[in-house]
Amino acid sequence: MRTTQFKVLEEVSLNNPIFIEALPGIGHVGKLAIDHVIDELDATKFVEIYSPYFPPQVLVGEGGIIEDMKNEMYYLKSAGADERDFIFLVGNCQGLSTEGQYELCGSVLDFVESLGAKELYTLGGLATGQPIEGVEGRVLGAATDEASIEMLKEADIEIRSADGGIVGASGLFLGLARLRGMAGFCLMGKTPGYFIDAEAAEAILQKLAILVKLEVSTEELEAKAEEIREMISQAQQMEQEMLSRAMGQQAPQQAQDDLRYIG
Repeated sequence: MRTTQFKVLEEVSLNNPIFIEALPGIGHVGKLAIDHVIDELDATKFVEIYSPYFPPQVLVGEGGIIEDMKNEMYYLKSAGADERDFIFLVGNCQGLSTEGQYELCGSVLDFVESLGAKELYTLGGLATGQPIEGVEGRVLGAATDEASIEMLKEADIEIRSADGGIVGASGLFLGLARLRGMAGFCLMGKTPGYFIDAEAAEAILQKLAILVKLEVSTEELEAKAEEIREMISQAQQMEQEMLSRAMGQQAPQQAQDDLRYIG
């Protein structure tokens, strides 16, 4: 394989679809959100993307069966309050190199434009390095133009301003889309960055649903967030128990030293 390949599983005709990118990134925030949408709304896979710019490896799944490194596209027709068509881009990897990112993002935009897409959303995480509780106030936004910024503000999304860049596919898609005259939005969920963050995914999904007028239950994401909270709580409890045992082992020796001193 020398070039990126689009394996079309089903030929589809879409009407002015909204393109939404959610490839793996910090906290897997965007990927978790859109994987949930795909399952919840029963979107249909119609494209697989293979590329020499993906990592040179395979993943090993259940029973030792391997999974190729790939991206996938799913579609929805006449969904949400406005009965819009949607294209979702998900996958298990991004391009490894700068050249690869440009080639992949450009090729994907060529493909979705051929299907009539003129508007796109990119989803990702924004690492804070600190624990965050709840879903309120966790989403920051950026866009390609002033009119799109106003749409984000109307959805009560905090605008990220003069605060660094947006790296990877989520940023590059926006930049390349603007050069093509497409309207683009990026939603970033604040996350500690060191675990799969279901709460940040829920926060992003709530805002995305407002912007594109989709009705999506977040019940399973909330359950996943609770599982993660319990896991973190158990880890913290185990850490505390280990610390207590370590201190307890020191205590008898300290007591003996104290008794000898008194005697």
